[in-house]
Amino acid sequence: MYLDPAAEEAYMDAQVEIARRTLAESPRRPGAPDLTEAELGRAFERVYAEAVAEAGLGHTVTPATQLEQAGRATGRDPSTTQYLRELESAVREAPFQRAPGALELLSALREDGYGVGVISNTVGEPGRFLRPMLHALGFDRYVQSYVFSDEHPWTKPAPEIFHAALRDLGAQPEDAVHVGDGWSDIEGARRARFRAGILFTGLHSYGARYQALFLPPGWNQPPAEYEVGRLEEVLRLVRRLLPSQPAR
Repeated sequence: MYLDPAAEEAYMDAQVEIARRTLAESPRRPGAPDLTEAELGRAFERVYAEAVAEAGLGHTVTPATQLEQAGRATGRDPSTTQYLRELESAVREAPFQRAPGALELLSALREDGYGVGVISNTVGEPGRFLRPMLHALGFDRYVQSYVFSDEHPWTKPAPEIFHAALRDLGAQPEDAVHVGDGWSDIEGARRARFRAGILFTGLHSYGARYQALFLPPGWNQPPAEYEVGRLEEVLRLVRRLLPSQPAR
């Protein structure tokens, strides 16, 4: 599931705008600075960037916690309830699309007897907001486990979040491969001792803000051992890496 670059930029702008507005409408603590709305927005953006950096270290900072941290930094007492309510609407309105070939790949994997789980770093929105979108796009027919980082203490690349998915599937690391589009996917699979991590580059077209935060220069070093540009290639690789799987 993805957003095209223009939609990604608009979505991230909406996240900042919701946080800025929530902070602006929040009670000011005694002695707090009289900040402009633009300054409040920039304060949240700094907190968000710090949450992304923490995610790269394997640590979860939930969206609600990000707003609370921005509130402390600006001397405000923001309503996380209001923020999350508006954020949920923004997620619902975002034009998420299915990656070409995604359902066909998942269907083929399930027919071959492989278990299928999703591990997602949910830095900008709670996983519970994404579940209805994934359902609407047809993923629930094939996915047996969803593991969202905001529901756990860890993010990719921490091995613990990979092991949480394996527990749901009743699988062992040596019998698993992980497919993802970033460093945290490949490094996380290595740390979790998966059979392999497969880098998918077929949707490596991102908005400037997303690119700067999540894929800075050097993100792909060292290079992944396995790399594919189309999801159709994943099935062949999985069959080669894990040639025999019992039906599930």
